Amino acid sequence: QVQLVESGGGLVTAGGSLKLSCAASGGTRSIRGMGWFRQAPGKEREFVAAINWDGSSLYYSDSAKGRLTISRDNAKNTLYLQMNSLKPEDTAVYYCAARLGSAGATTARFYDYWGQGTQVTVSS
Repeated sequence: QVQLVESGGGLVTAGGSLKLSCAASGGTRSIRGMGWFRQAPGKEREFVAAINWDGSSLYYSDSAKGRLTISRDNAKNTLYLQMNSLKPEDTAVYYCAARLGSAGATTARFYDYWGQGTQVTVSS
């Protein structure tokens, strides 16, 4: 079992920045990759960014490219999402997820464990 706990969400004005963190515990040695997804009210959960746990590959959604940066600290078992130039349309609950397999980095159904989510609200 892997436990994931997100933090760092909050309220920010458009153009501002936030850094989300996701602390992993439990069976972290089995993790092959981690990612961030988000879900806005009335919308489906969507992929934001992902990283292989060895850092060999990074994946970003089109909306994230150039503004959001995913990173990880293996020593701390922590995943990060640096979000810059935030827009009101970035408002959503952001979820951290971990996958035990090597496939499906950008697809939610390939992830085995999920955090509880952290709210990000961007005001205009």
